[in-house]
Amino acid sequence: MIRILIGFCVFCSTTLFSLAQAADDVRVGMQSLSVFSELRKEKVAFKVWYPTLSTEKPTVLTRSRIFKEVPVVLEANVSSGRYPLVVMSHGSGANNDTLAWLATELVKVGFIVAAPNHPGTTSGDSTPVDTPKLWQRTDDLSLLVSYMLDVWDGREHVDSQRVGALGFSLGGAAVMSLVGARANLESYAVYCETFPSMADCHWFRSGVGYVDGKQVVMAPFDLRMTDKRKFERLNLDHRIKSAVLVDPAVAQAFDSHSLRAISIPMHFINLGSKASVPISVASSVLSETVMNGRIDYVAKATHFSFLPECKIGAKAFLESVGERDPLCDEVGNRTRKAIHDELVSLILTTFHNTL
Repeated sequence: MIRILIGFCVFCSTTLFSLAQAADDVRVGMQSLSVFSELRKEKVAFKVWYPTLSTEKPTVLTRSRIFKEVPVVLEANVSSGRYPLVVMSHGSGANNDTLAWLATELVKVGFIVAAPNHPGTTSGDSTPVDTPKLWQRTDDLSLLVSYMLDVWDGREHVDSQRVGALGFSLGGAAVMSLVGARANLESYAVYCETFPSMADCHWFRSGVGYVDGKQVVMAPFDLRMTDKRKFERLNLDHRIKSAVLVDPAVAQAFDSHSLRAISIPMHFINLGSKASVPISVASSVLSETVMNGRIDYVAKATHFSFLPECKIGAKAFLESVGERDPLCDEVGNRTRKAIHDELVSLILTTFHNTL
C-alpha cells in the first residue's frame, strides 16, 4: 500500500496567455543531489528543477509501471536571471518524483523548485513510528532552503527574499509546521481514537511498514509514544513567505493559538467538494483561523488526484499486485489531467501573487 498521505488577486486573461506562451519556450533542467542532515545523521536525497535554455534532448530519469514520467534535461545550466524558490514536501509513503508533474509546470513560468525524499516516510522506507515525526520533515525542508541559498551551484539564480513552500498530505502538515503551526499530540491521538477508519489512523495500527523496499511486520503504533516535546515544538522558518497546503494531514490537531499567529499568505486546497473531503484533511477551519488564509475546493477530485497521471493499464496492474488504495481512480468523467490543470492554475496564481 502506498500512503500519500491573503492577499489574492486573479490574473487577467492577458497575463495567463503570456505565461502560457513563455512556458512553451522554457525547458526544465533537473539535478539529483543530497545533503547531510545533522538531525538525522544521514544524507537526505532531493531533486532540483529549474529553467534552462539547453538544447540537449530531454530524458526520463526513472521508469514507472504506474505513473507517467516527466522528461527533463539532466545537469543543464540554469538560465540567466533570478527566480523565486519553492520547496515541496511529498505525502506519506510517496517521493519527490510524484511531485515532478507540478514542479515542471512551476519551472516553465519562472520558478526554481526543490523537493526532498523524507527518510522514514518515503517510498520503500516508511514506518508508522516515523510518520508523526514532523520535526524531521521540517528540518529537511529548512536544510534544503539553506542548501539552495548558500551552497547550490546555481545559488546566484535564487531570490532569497522570495521563498515559498508547498506540501501535500503529510507534506502539508510539515509545511504547516514549517510556517509556525504547532500540533497537539493528545488532540491527534484523540482524533485517531474518534476516527479510526481514516487512512492515517489505520496506518498507525496496521501492523506493517516498509523497510529497504520490502513490506515488514511491525507492532501497531500508539501515537502517544511519539516524543511529545518534539511533536509540539515550534519549527518556524521565517524565510518562507507563502505556503500552499493541499489536503494537509494532522488538520484536526493544530493549535488554534499558533494558527492565529501565522501572518504569511496561506492557500489551502482540498481535493473534492466541501462535503466529500475526509475530516483527516478538511481545511476550512484552518483557512478561517490563520490571519491571511484562503481555501479552494477542486470538484470531482480525490486525495490521490494529486499524484501523477496514470499510464494505460496501471489500474489493472495495481489490482494484480493487491494494491488497495485507488491511486488511479477518477471521479465521474473528469480526468486527472483536467484536475491537474486546475491545480496548476490555482497554485501558480498564488505563488505569482505572493512571492
